[in-house]
Amino acid sequence: MPAPRLFTVREAEATLPLVRRVVGDLLAAYPRWRELVAQYEVLAAPRTAEQGESLEVRELREAAAREAQRIHDFLVELEGVGCVFKGFDAGLVDFYALREDRLVFLCWRQGEEQITHWHEVDAGYAGRQPLDEIMHAETVNG
Repeated sequence: MPAPRLFTVREAEATLPLVRRVVGDLLAAYPRWRELVAQYEVLAAPRTAEQGESLEVRELREAAAREAQRIHDFLVELEGVGCVFKGFDAGLVDFYALREDRLVFLCWRQGEEQITHWHEVDAGYAGRQPLDEIMHAETVNG
């Protein structure tokens, strides 16, 4: 597995215009996909294999698959930036960074104007801490 891209606060914030757009697209696509899957399940459940799919059921399955592909493409786009998408509920995105030579995450949530928090890699959102001078001073030497 390749080493993750490391970000400074400034570098991570430079990606936010793109990240905001992609996360916004993800957060819009995900409920549509869930609704399509739910509709498909309701219509497909009473049918037997011998009956096959009705046109309506097939169209719902294909629409759900298209929406799933869009979601996948958005996730690949975020992966290409080097960040980690952490949840459809809150639109959380983490960026790998170094804090005193240990790997941590810079933490951003949809709706936030800039990156203001970080957390240990194993701490998650509940472990968010405000950025301090150490995090602002860290640079990535490449």
